[in-house]
Parts: sequence; structure tokens; C-alpha cells
Amino acid sequence: MSAESSAFRTYVRFRPLNANDGEASAFDYTIDNTETKRKITISADGPRKRTWKSGASFCDVFQPTASNNDVFNSVVAPTLPLVMEGATCNFFAYGHSGSGKTHTIIGYHNDEEKELGLCLAAARELFQALEGINSDKDPDHQGNNDKLGVAVRIYEVRGKFAYDLLNKGTQCHVREGPDGRTHVRGETEMLEGGKVRVRPIVAIPCWSFAEMRHTVLSGLASRQTGSSSIHDESSRTHAVVELEVVNKTLLALREAVIERESELVPVGKRATDVYLEENKKRIIKTADGQVTINPAVHIDQERIDEAEAEKTKYQGRLEAAENAVRDYSQAYPHPSLGGKFVFVDLAGSEYLDRGTAALPTGPKQTPQERQQGRQINTDLFTLKEVIRARASNQARTPFRGSPLTLILRHHFLAEGKGQSAMILTASPSQTQFAASMNTLKYGDLVGAASSE
Repeated sequence: MSAESSAFRTYVRFRPLNANDGEASAFDYTIDNTETKRKITISADGPRKRTWKSGASFCDVFQPTASNNDVFNSVVAPTLPLVMEGATCNFFAYGHSGSGKTHTIIGYHNDEEKELGLCLAAARELFQALEGINSDKDPDHQGNNDKLGVAVRIYEVRGKFAYDLLNKGTQCHVREGPDGRTHVRGETEMLEGGKVRVRPIVAIPCWSFAEMRHTVLSGLASRQTGSSSIHDESSRTHAVVELEVVNKTLLALREAVIERESELVPVGKRATDVYLEENKKRIIKTADGQVTINPAVHIDQERIDEAEAEKTKYQGRLEAAENAVRDYSQAYPHPSLGGKFVFVDLAGSEYLDRGTAALPTGPKQTPQERQQGRQINTDLFTLKEVIRARASNQARTPFRGSPLTLILRHHFLAEGKGQSAMILTASPSQTQFAASMNTLKYGDLVGAASSE
């Protein structure tokens, strides 16, 4: 994979048949290598013989014998130099429930080096790369506060909310601010002096791979599962794991921004209250019940101006804190500061062809689980449209189409010289042919758009 290209890349990973497949046999698939991409043709036997053929959409196809390490070396490892240059690289796992997404991104056997999930394998490589920088003799970044580490954020997106898995599953609201940026904020904290603090998703700094492994696995242990249309222990949320290169100074500067925001809230509220109070004095009701302005009453403009001046002062303090973060990041002697890996273990796509008796009927779902399934499919459809819109340079990218894409907007826009990729996980079982075909169709649309 060329580290120069910024196109969205798609891969396919077939898992082996397992105990959940029962006595089912594998369907047939063939791979046709073009000059730069691969085509897949799949065909199933049984009550309805079906065949489907993709376009030249896939960068690689991993056979059932491939390990997580094989996938990492092909998909993620080549992007490490980009992250070390400060870029953001995004990786998605898409597929139906039980197809191997979580095994690929998170990993089930994280005590085995070859089976580390992609997020932990990336963390391991990041720490190895940072070791050389931290041992550099350059005195400009030898202080303890300037030592580079990796901060992790882990949250799941469920419905219209995000849930911070490193902060006791705190429900976080997803809002689009007047600045056009997406803000994911937790519960409001009332502080002394009228200050109001609303914290973003918690970032836990780690200074060794062992510490990172413990933090990631502890956070992901509380991820929600439930019944899907395929089986009864499916991930019903989109799990997002962010790994960012940070140091203590950068984290302290970001904390100062949160503090300045909390100071601004009561001052801004007072300015609004003063304005409303003064203007309310002029409002009167006429004899016929109409509301009008009394020209004989004058507002205290000096009071309004004083409150606005105070608000402007605190806005300036906030802006100065934000500029300090930016200036420090730009002046830091190594470009890796702020570089980021983002891994998204998407919830299982909801698809089941009930048109043949050869396919399972799936576990019974509650009405709430069915609603979750509809929201998941909306999220996945919108994600596909976002990827296609960006690949074809459309004037409008539909980030607002779902909470998931609204949250991920920052990562897409921060990508810059980074890369994004999707790993399509599929089961080769005859009983899941329709679901696997649906996964590959989704990836074919994404990959074809990205190749244009």
C-alpha cells in the first residue's frame, strides 16, 4: 500500500467456519486480481443457486487462515509513518453480526501477539516508535512534561448518544456548535461561583504499552451487547477507539481550555440576562392586548455594554487558551504530537434473507432491539454516503445524516495527509451467504466510489 495515496481503501476478510455455523459448508468464491485491485465472485448452492460479482473495488482479500497480524501488517502498519507526521488515519470494520469485526478491531486473544486486535497492535507499534523520540538527546523535548505517550478515548455510539466507556459509561450529548464543529459532551457539572463545566470524552494518557492494553481492555469490557437478527450476543453499538500521540503539557493546555469555557458560561449568561431584562422594561401591552414598545422608557445601555465587555474579556481568555494549544502543537519539535489512529468496530449490519428454509430464522428480538437495528442500518447507510461523497468531491457531505457520522466528522476532516480504510468481514457459511453478499455489495459501492 502506498503511503502517498489518500483514497479510501477497502479490504475483505473471510473468517473460518466455526461452531456457530453448525454443519453448514462454505460457499464458493473466486478472486480476480486486476492491476491494482481485486474482484470477488461468490456463488451459493442450495434451494436457490445464486451468484454475485463485484467490481474491481478491493485492495486485498484475506483468506480464513490470515491472522490479525497479517491484516495489521497489510492495512494499518503502512500508515504508521503518516500518524508519526501528525496525520489522522481511520479504520472501520463492517459486516453482519458474527462475521469477525470485533475479533479484527478489538481482538479476543490479546495475550497472543499474532491475534492482537488492530487497535492494540497499532498501540504497540506507536509506543515502539515513540521510544526513539523520547530517548533523543535534544533538550527541547527531554522534560518529563514533554515526553510523548498515547492517550486513549473509548466510547460507543448508541442511538443519538455517545457513552464514554472510560468514564463509567457516562451518556454524552452530540451537538453541532455555531462554529460548525461537532461537540460530544458529558454531564454538566455545577461548580463554585456559578461556573458550569461540561467535559468532553475522557482521554486517559498511557506511558507504556502494558498500561495501554489494560486501559483498552477494561474500557471495552462494558460495551453493550444484545440480540441481533443473526445471534443473541451481538455488539449493538459502534465502538470507537482513538489513540492520540500526546504529552503532559498538551493535556494541561487542553484542560485550561475546559477551565476557560467553564468561566465563560456564567459571564455569558449574565450578559444575556442583562440584555433581556433591560429590553423587557420597554415592553407594554396596549388596551386591545397588543404587545408594543414604550418609547418613553429608556434601556440602561451602559449596563448592557458593561456586561458585554465582561463577556468579551472572558471570550478572549478562552480564545487565548485555544491558541496556546495550537501554538504549542505547531512549535513542538516533532510532528507526531496530535497524530491519531481511530478504530471503529461498527455494529453488525442487520440483514437476513428469510426467503429460504435453508437460512436460520434468528433469535427473537424485543421491539427495542428491532429499533436499534433500524438505527444501526441508518448509521451504516449514512457512513457509506459520507465516504462516497468525499471520494467524489461532492459539494456537500451528509455528516448530519446520523449521530455516528456527525461524531466522526472531525476525524474525516482532520485526516489531511492521512488515510482511511474499511475492512469488510464476511462469513463463508452457506447459511449466511445473503448477509455476506450484502456486506460485499456495501464494500463494492464504497470501493468503487473511492477508485473514481
